[in-house]
Amino acid sequence: MSRERTRRTLGAVPFIALAALGNALLYHAPLLSFAVANLDLTSFTGLLTLASLLVALLASTALPLLVLALVSQRLLKPFCMIAAAGNAVAVYFIVTYQVVLDKTMMGNVRNTNAAEAFELFHPTLLAYVVVLGVVPIALLTRVRLRPAPRLRLAGLGVAGALVTILWAYLAGSTWLWFDHNAKKLGGMVLPWSYMVNLARYQLPRLIGGDAPIPLPPATFLSDERIVVVLVIGEAARPQNFQLYGYPRPTNPALTAAGVIALQDTTACSTYTTASIRCMLSHLDSRSEFSKRYEPLPTYLQRHGVDVIWRSHNWGEPPLHVQTYQKAGELAADCRGAGCEHDDVLLHGLEQRIRASSSSRSFVVLHQMGSHGPAYFSRYPPEFERFRPVCTSVELGQCAHDALVNAYDNTILYTDHFLARTIDLLRRFEDRATLLIYMSDHGESLGEYGLYLHGTPWSIAPDVQKKVPFIVWMSEAFMRLRGVDAERVRAQPVHGQRDIFHTVLGALRMRSEVYRAEFDVFSPDYARTP
Repeated sequence: MSRERTRRTLGAVPFIALAALGNALLYHAPLLSFAVANLDLTSFTGLLTLASLLVALLASTALPLLVLALVSQRLLKPFCMIAAAGNAVAVYFIVTYQVVLDKTMMGNVRNTNAAEAFELFHPTLLAYVVVLGVVPIALLTRVRLRPAPRLRLAGLGVAGALVTILWAYLAGSTWLWFDHNAKKLGGMVLPWSYMVNLARYQLPRLIGGDAPIPLPPATFLSDERIVVVLVIGEAARPQNFQLYGYPRPTNPALTAAGVIALQDTTACSTYTTASIRCMLSHLDSRSEFSKRYEPLPTYLQRHGVDVIWRSHNWGEPPLHVQTYQKAGELAADCRGAGCEHDDVLLHGLEQRIRASSSSRSFVVLHQMGSHGPAYFSRYPPEFERFRPVCTSVELGQCAHDALVNAYDNTILYTDHFLARTIDLLRRFEDRATLLIYMSDHGESLGEYGLYLHGTPWSIAPDVQKKVPFIVWMSEAFMRLRGVDAERVRAQPVHGQRDIFHTVLGALRMRSEVYRAEFDVFSPDYARTP
């Protein structure tokens, strides 16, 4: 039988109807499961709400496809094929990690590099792609479209829109439920959740290419030699730090080092790029203006501070600094198991600081830290103290204790890394030295069925919002700033915006943008619960 005879001819209208129905049934099981779990289906209102959700799903596919057909009916099949491939991948991540594909999550996707993407691969993903992607695409290739008159398509589009509006009006009693769950529902409607939100994330970056606005001139209050190290953690949550009352010994080295664990610190977001921008900005990162100004490292470099940025991660804003080094570069002449992990960030650092001609050095070490889902790969073998560990990237398939064990081992390794950094700073006896550690965001380990991070702020649990904030000060630094350690320890609440102003204060730098009420070492620090 010839290939031509095996193809099925469909009119554009039946094709659109079948595509809408197939999209609703194949790719929206997570959405429908959420609705069933959160509705009282023994009541009329519950049944009406479920029916309204189905109407909305069908209309959200059929009406855009009708509009696309008015542009060109030849676009229908290619669009549906692309949507099938994207939907297959999206459903896997929604089911496996309970992600919500909003603008925030699509920003995470956009900033994911190849190495991180590879870590997320599991054979189950391939099964999803084959069953929900390849098979529907193969079926679509066998369909031959018979064009429909544009006037008929336009009439059906108008009629469909009017019916949808009328249904929404008559089902007004369901609006409250939809409004209450809008964020969750919107992030699971495929393919629009990822298509629209990726466009929402990317468009401002395509049209807003202006150079950052320089911050105002600054002066220094003294000429002391100062070294400030900022360690940006990854996906660390204070709930798993011994320093914050966790019963497991995850921070033995930091406990012995005499650090101060600052209380109740809230991140600016649940994903890396926004949180780092917040730490490095003098404004609240939720303000659009925060994105327009130069970040802290560029500001410091412009005023003669020797800025060294070393990264085993990604997601920082554009920087103009003296030294920017990725872990791969540092590992080239590094030897030992730690060179494959965060320890590589310390390789040659002491010599680099001592070689500086500036009296002030600002070092940023951006960790891989506790980046999931492959927690088991984030530390050398000798730090696998808590066993057994989860060795799968499908976290929902692991025993909860094994998942927590793997995660706690990452915190234990971070404890070692920070203690090594403190030991390095202790060797600078001729300078005032300071270590600041703060994570970019927290992490979900199965609470409320959620894993990883990036959940929209309005529905994210506290384990994704709260972060550890730890400082260590040399005696010389405490004398220079007149720091009362007990007063710092007693401060009740903190945020990521504190970093910018605390670093300026630590370097004895003053300008119009410095605010003492956000400097944790200032007696004027004034955050309140």
